[in-house]
Amino acid sequence: AVVSTQSTGKFRSAALDWLCSSAIRQEYSVKKDDIKVSVPSETDSAPLDVNSVQFKNGVMQLREWLNIPQHHDYLTVLRACRLLIEKRCSPDYVIPKGKPMNLSKEEVGVDLGDRTLNEVAKVLRVLHIEELRQLQTRINEAIVSGQMQTADPKTDTSLGQVGR
Repeated sequence: AVVSTQSTGKFRSAALDWLCSSAIRQEYSVKKDDIKVSVPSETDSAPLDVNSVQFKNGVMQLREWLNIPQHHDYLTVLRACRLLIEKRCSPDYVIPKGKPMNLSKEEVGVDLGDRTLNEVAKVLRVLHIEELRQLQTRINEAIVSGQMQTADPKTDTSLGQVGR
């Protein structure tokens, strides 16, 4: 029987999960008397003080590591860090791949008087066009979805008309 690559991947994932779970159960059953289980007490971990200098410095280090622009409010920076991490960890996040682009062939449409500014304008124009393409794709998907819901004509042969 031919198995599709998607179902093969799911099978491999499930098989690997089962194999790891079985190995852990087997190892635990052999060594369960040697394993000490401890429950952390309240004294083991201190409550998090979000107003402390140490916390603020940690947020700023995370901001630098994630290349997020500076902001005077560290809680706003923390929210930005959370949003960026959620976006990058989502299953929809795709690392852009493609061929390098030769910007010398691109037209800015206007001369800004400086070669560097013209290059920046070219990059911004290409990025804007890509965003517009993605928007158009989402619009097309919404239209198709709407048509799937509404475009189901019923034929009434006695009337000789379609859709009424």
